[in-house]
Amino acid sequence: MTPSPAVGIEAAAVLLPEDRDRAEAAVEAGRLTPRQAHEVGHRELPASRGLSAPDMAAAAADEALRGARVDGKELDTVCHAWMYYQGHDLWSPAHYIAHRVGAHRAVPFGVQQVCNGGAAAIDLVGARLAARAREHGGAPGAPVWGLSTTGDRFSGPGFDRWASDYGVGYGDGGTALVLRSPVGPRTPLAVLAMATVAAPELEAMHRGSDAFAEAARDLRPRVDMRATKRDYLRRHGGEGFARVNEESIVGVTEAALRRAGLEGSDGRIRRALLPRFGRKTLEGSWIPLLRERLRADLVDVGADTGHLGAGDTPAGVADLLGGDRLEPGGVALVYSAGAGFTWSCLVVQAPPR
Repeated sequence: MTPSPAVGIEAAAVLLPEDRDRAEAAVEAGRLTPRQAHEVGHRELPASRGLSAPDMAAAAADEALRGARVDGKELDTVCHAWMYYQGHDLWSPAHYIAHRVGAHRAVPFGVQQVCNGGAAAIDLVGARLAARAREHGGAPGAPVWGLSTTGDRFSGPGFDRWASDYGVGYGDGGTALVLRSPVGPRTPLAVLAMATVAAPELEAMHRGSDAFAEAARDLRPRVDMRATKRDYLRRHGGEGFARVNEESIVGVTEAALRRAGLEGSDGRIRRALLPRFGRKTLEGSWIPLLRERLRADLVDVGADTGHLGAGDTPAGVADLLGGDRLEPGGVALVYSAGAGFTWSCLVVQAPPR
């Protein structure tokens, strides 16, 4: 995506529950070995004891709309992304969130691109807003507004945030971004570009050799991505995935920079926000590959949150609008990746002084 007219991010919010699950307790309970705890690198993860995933997303949406000074009835589009169960078996959480924020004129969409869903939602909302703005003539005084949200709650017994996957600890939380097209004079971040690449041939890493089940968790009492990955690696080896992963990290970076009209050495690129994966995963591929291609600071924004399911990209944007603000004219790259596999890179810029 290189939107025309341009798309801006007016406000962002992240809701993280106050309760925490500690890695030390997971080790004591036998859910995690000391080595695995070191490789993940999180001391604790946010854990919701009461709020559902869509309710966390809706609460973040309320905060973001207040920050943008936008009423829900002004929204053209609402897009909600998620990774794990949303609380009802056959139901649209996107419509629920639109209802909660009063977006009765908006068209709600649900995005299921697993961990990359938040990035996909931003891409889809941005493209739709730019198209709608073109219909209106792109007048600065008549913006078209959109909302993207994510929400995930990785609760037991169906999911173990420490032990359902390798190299990733899963934190609960909701995120929201308010987007507009065209960009306004005080919009804090402009979307310069977004690039996404996919490798559908890797989908079996989360399917393994399992038969198709009749209902969720018919085959196992909890989500077990370790089992399907072990099966895939036993049959195919790890070299193919490692090669595709490296090619995709490099490829999505080059595509995003090209669409934004930037070089990796451009001094305006101040930060690259890494996916909220574990220490070993970041140090094994992401950090060395990006360090070769970018002069920017590589920032592990997930040390205190863990992987937020579909929410990594919007949570990163919220960091840029919070305490880790870009200086005027500064550029940041925000990364995410997810099962399937899909990799995305969002390029945003703070307005000149």
